[in-house]
Amino acid sequence: MATDLSLRESDEIQGDILAGFKKDNVSVLFLKFEDAARARDWLRQITPQISTTREVAAFNEAFSRARRTSGGDDPKTLTATWLGISFTYEGLRMLATTDPFPAPPPVGSGLEAFKEGSARRAGALGDTGDNSPESWLFGNGKGQPVHAVLKISADTEKDLQAAVEAQRIAAAECRVLIVYQQNAQTLLGSRRGKEHFGFKDGISEPGVRGFDRPDPNRPEEVEGHPGTRIIPAGEFVCGLDNDPNSFPKDKYPDWTRNGSFQVVRRLAQDVPGWWSQVGVKLKELKLAKAVPDGASTEWLAARMVGRWRSGAPVCHFQDRDVPNNPAASADNDFDFRDDLEGLVTPLWSHLRKTSPRAGLQAPDPSRPPFDAKDLDSRRIMRRGTPYGAPFDPASEGPGGPDDPRGLLFISYQADIQRQFEFIQADWMDQSDFPPGRNPEPGKDPVILAADDVDFESRESDGSIKHTSLSFAQFVQTTGSVYAFMPSLGTLRALADGRLTGGQTGQNGQSSGQTQTQQGGQTGTQGGPAYPCDDFLAVPDQWRRGGRTQFWVGHGDRYRKISVADGSAHTDQLVKGDSALSAHDCFRGVDRVDCLLPMPDLQNPGGKSWYWCFHSTGGRPQYRTISITCGSTHTAALERPDRDLTAWNSLNGVGRVDCFLPVPDQQRVGGKSWYWCFHTTGGRQQYRLISVADGAAHTDVLERTDRELSQWGSLNGVAAVNCFLPVPDCQRIGGKSEYWVFHGDSYRRISVADGSGHPDRLVSGSRSCSAWNSLD
Repeated sequence: MATDLSLRESDEIQGDILAGFKKDNVSVLFLKFEDAARARDWLRQITPQISTTREVAAFNEAFSRARRTSGGDDPKTLTATWLGISFTYEGLRMLATTDPFPAPPPVGSGLEAFKEGSARRAGALGDTGDNSPESWLFGNGKGQPVHAVLKISADTEKDLQAAVEAQRIAAAECRVLIVYQQNAQTLLGSRRGKEHFGFKDGISEPGVRGFDRPDPNRPEEVEGHPGTRIIPAGEFVCGLDNDPNSFPKDKYPDWTRNGSFQVVRRLAQDVPGWWSQVGVKLKELKLAKAVPDGASTEWLAARMVGRWRSGAPVCHFQDRDVPNNPAASADNDFDFRDDLEGLVTPLWSHLRKTSPRAGLQAPDPSRPPFDAKDLDSRRIMRRGTPYGAPFDPASEGPGGPDDPRGLLFISYQADIQRQFEFIQADWMDQSDFPPGRNPEPGKDPVILAADDVDFESRESDGSIKHTSLSFAQFVQTTGSVYAFMPSLGTLRALADGRLTGGQTGQNGQSSGQTQTQQGGQTGTQGGPAYPCDDFLAVPDQWRRGGRTQFWVGHGDRYRKISVADGSAHTDQLVKGDSALSAHDCFRGVDRVDCLLPMPDLQNPGGKSWYWCFHSTGGRPQYRTISITCGSTHTAALERPDRDLTAWNSLNGVGRVDCFLPVPDQQRVGGKSWYWCFHTTGGRQQYRLISVADGAAHTDVLERTDRELSQWGSLNGVAAVNCFLPVPDCQRIGGKSEYWVFHGDSYRRISVADGSGHPDRLVSGSRSCSAWNSLD
C-alpha cells in the first residue's frame, strides 16, 4: 500500500508549520496596522511571497540530499529565503472587518486563549515578577499593539538583510509599522545546533502523519529516526484528523482550516548566572553525599536538561558525554519505563517535564505508566533559534556576560491551551508533576524558579535518598505573542476583507459552499479555485459559439469554466468542483502540476492525449491520459506513472510547474518547442525544450535554465502557477496573449513571434477574485 505523504504537496499550509524553514538566519518583525484598507493592500502584495509546505519540503529534501552527497557539508549554491505570516486576534479583526468569533469561543479552549492573548494569560503561565508583561519588549497589551508577525528566514545574512529591507519598504508604503524586530541566528562552530546554555536543541520534534514517512517495521515512528513518534497532523494543523482526546476538528471556525496557532516568546538567558548556579548546587549535593564523588557541573547540568551538551540522552549515557558520536547526539529511541522514579533522568528534568514519553505514572502507582501515544495531544512543533552573541567571559563587547542573548521560541499547535499552555503551566510550572509523589518532584529548574526540587539518589542499602534543592530563575520572558498562521486561501480572503468559509447552516452545508447550475450541469463550488494549478482546454470546445471552455485544476479538485471572445472576455462557471479521484485516470494523484497536450495527438479519431505531470508523496512523476470528444469527455489512463528521469529534457528538474508553447514553433518541421517552468531547490526557473512528433515523442533540452527575471513581463512574480491563452488573441498581428496566474493574482502578457520572442506586460497583476468563475 502506498504511503500517504500528501501533506508534503500542500500549497495551502504555510511552510514553517510542518516542513520548518530550517535556516541559519532569522528575523521576526512584529507589525502594527495603521490603516485596515492599506493593510489589506499590503497583505495582497505579500501573499504570493509566502512560502508553502510544498516549496519548503522540496527544498529541505534537496538540501539534505546534497549534504549527504558532500559528506555532511552544507551546499553553498543551494539557498532560499522563506516568509511566513501570522496574525493576532486584533489583527484578524482589523483585516476581516468582522469579529473572528461572532459568538464567544468555548471557555477553557485554545480559541479562547488566542482571543485573550498571552499578556492577559501571563499569570497562569508563571510570567510574573521580572517576567510579567510590564517588562516585555512587545506584546504586553499596553504599548504598541501587535497585529501581525512576519517571519523571514534565509541561508545567508546577506539574503536575510535584503529580504528584511524589501519588507520594510513594502510595509512603510502601506502604513504598516514595525513595532519590534528580533533577529536570531544559528550559533557557529562547535555551538552549531545548540542554545546558549550549550545544549543541542530541537532533537525531540515529533513526526507528522501524512508528512513524514513511517518506518516499515515500526509504523508509529519516522523512518530513519527511531523513537520519533508520528503524531496526527490535526495536532498542529487545524481541521485535519487529530487525537480523539483533542478539541474536535469540526468545532474549529472555517477560517482556521489548514492554519496553525503560533506562540512566539523572547526568552532571555543569563548564561554565566545559570552555570554558576549549577556549580553551587553540585557542591550542595556533594555535601549531602547524594552524587558520585566524580560528578561535575556537566554531570549535574545534563541531568537538569535530560541530555548532555551533544544531545546524547542521560538515560543511555549516564557517566559522560559522547560528543564524537553522531548517532548518540540524535538519539531519540528511549522512554522512561525503566526509570519511573527518576533516579537516572530526574522527574523534574526539562526533558521529562516537557515530554514525559512512556514514563508518566498515574497518581495510583499500582497502575502501569501511560503509553507515549496517550500524550500525543500535548505535543507541539518547536521552531526556536538563538539570538545574541554566545557567552565569552573574556569579551568586552558582544559575547560579554551582560550582552543580550537568549532563545527566540516559536511553536505551532492546533490548541494553544491544550498544548503549549498545558505543558508550561501544568507540567513545567507544577511542583506536583508527575502527580501523587511525596515529596513532590519540583518545577523545571532549567527555565523556571524552582525552590522545591527533590533530587533522588540511591543509598547503599538500596533505599531512595531525597535531597531538597532550590534554584533561582535565569531565563526571563521579555516578550510574548499569540498569533494564528492562516492557510494561503484564508490569506487571500483576508486581503479582500473577509474570512474564509462560514458557519454551517441547518442543512449541514457550509455557507461558504454553494450549488451552481450553468447550462444544465451542476456541481459544488467549494470556495475559490485559486491558486490555479493548471488550465486545460476542453478538446472540442475551443472558440465554439464565441466561447472557449477550460477545466481548471486546483488542489485535489477541478471545475469547468468558459471564457468569451471579445474585449471583456467574460468568464462563466460551467460546472462546479469535482474531485480528481472521481476519475480512474487520476487515481493516486493528489494534485495535477500540469497537463501537456501531445502535439500530434490532438483530436485524431475523436480522442486527445496528454502527459499528466504530478508530484505524489514528494516524488515527481508523469503518466499518460486521454480524453474523448463529445458530451461525456471520457478520460482514461493510457500509461501508468513513470519517473521524470524518462524525459531527457527534464534532467535535474525537481517539479514541473507549467509549460508555455512557443507560439510560432508548434509542429514546425515535426517538432514543437516549449518553455518549461519548474521549481528545483525551492526556486522557480525555466528552460527551453522541444518534443518531436511520432510514437517516441523524442524530447530535447534546447536551452538550459534561466531565471524568471529574463521575462520583463513577469517582473515581480516569484513563481508562475500556470498560463491561460487568451482564446481570440493567439497569433494575431504576430503576437499571442496569455493570462499568467501566480498565487492569488493574475496578469496579462504578450509574446511575439520571431527571434527572441519579445514579451510585454499588457496589464498588471490583479486579484483572481476578479474572475467570477474562480471565486
